[in-house]
Amino acid sequence: MEQSVLIVDDEPMIRKAVASYMEKQGCKVFTADNGRDALAIFEREVITFVILDLMLPDMAGEDICTVIRKKSRVPIIMLTAKTQEEDVLCGLTIGADDYVTKPFSLKELYARMNVILRRASCDLKPLAEKYSWNDNDLKIDFEHYEVYKKGELLSLTPIEWKILSALIRHPKKNYTREELIELVFEPEFDGYDRVIDTHIKNLRKKVEDDPKKPVYVITVHGIGYKFGGEKQ
Repeated sequence: MEQSVLIVDDEPMIRKAVASYMEKQGCKVFTADNGRDALAIFEREVITFVILDLMLPDMAGEDICTVIRKKSRVPIIMLTAKTQEEDVLCGLTIGADDYVTKPFSLKELYARMNVILRRASCDLKPLAEKYSWNDNDLKIDFEHYEVYKKGELLSLTPIEWKILSALIRHPKKNYTREELIELVFEPEFDGYDRVIDTHIKNLRKKVEDDPKKPVYVITVHGIGYKFGGEKQ
């Protein structure tokens, strides 16, 4: 699966240089020059890595890191011109995985990113292990890979689990069929994108009261699918 990298820096030359280098390495890149836009992108897109400058015009990088850490374990590297030990320790304490001091080598930044990715889980679970929706109508336990419908344990196939957990991890994300295929199948998969529809149909039979009127696995016409439940 390609990495989807969010680069947040208010210096245009740094932002463009890092973005260009990451794209050459096969990464999908999103950029922001302020905290507000960065958090909006993070909410809207599936981001697998964040490169975050500490000094931004509207928000401190530490504050952005704190907001992200309340929602996700996505790896974060902080870019900093600060060299004092207490500043670095503060960034690591609030959830950053590593820091790089400016000026820096693009090759070194990418190498550190790969080290963190190898260390991190390939499945970016939410910070909470258990969620429920609609007065416990549907419950999911990420720690034990279990899904319950009206108190009964469901028997999901591995692909159904991957689809459901992907949708839940990013409830505001509209997934295309191609994105879901990339998430749930092996890289060498060479089938039709409509195969996802069959798995969605089977998943709905298990998690929905009425599969023809779904409230959890929602069709986004012209795009694909999204999750429709609200956490309790």
